[in-house]
Amino acid sequence: MALWKDNMATRQTDPPTPAAREPVRFDAPSKPETAPSPATPIHAPAPMARADTGLPRKESLIAADLTIEGKIEGGGSVRVAGNFKGDVNVQGDLTIEAGAKLSGGVRAAKVTIAGELEGNVEEAQHVDLMQTGAVIGDVKAGSLTVVAGARMRGHADFGWNDEKGSKAGKHSNGGERGFDS
Repeated sequence: MALWKDNMATRQTDPPTPAAREPVRFDAPSKPETAPSPATPIHAPAPMARADTGLPRKESLIAADLTIEGKIEGGGSVRVAGNFKGDVNVQGDLTIEAGAKLSGGVRAAKVTIAGELEGNVEEAQHVDLMQTGAVIGDVKAGSLTVVAGARMRGHADFGWNDEKGSKAGKHSNGGERGFDS
């Protein structure tokens, strides 16, 4: 019996466990962190300030792989890189990138068209029609810039300040500026 009790005593003791190891990391060796010197330029894009408040401009993006139908209204800016069907009414800027398409009416402070707009720019302070841009519709803006190669099928009214067709610039005597003396 003694042998049996001795065997049991040795069986009840647990075998020695290996020491706990730290997990193996496969990261690249770390570099010492240093603050950039004042002479080192930092290439982070600075947010553009809005002219009315000086606050950073907020911009919403419709990505290239999206197609959205609806209506956009707001105080920020919109960048269309995909397809949007509906009206856009923003107080900020509207940018239609090359390869993008917007079908609907537009009201914005500044409109940049490098893609396709099928609809009217009903109100804008400034419109830029870029080389890759195309407009099928009418444009009404305070000023208009058209780059060689751009395409447009429609009417363009710019430089007028009201619906009656009076020119923006008036002489002090109330008459319109013209080319005649």
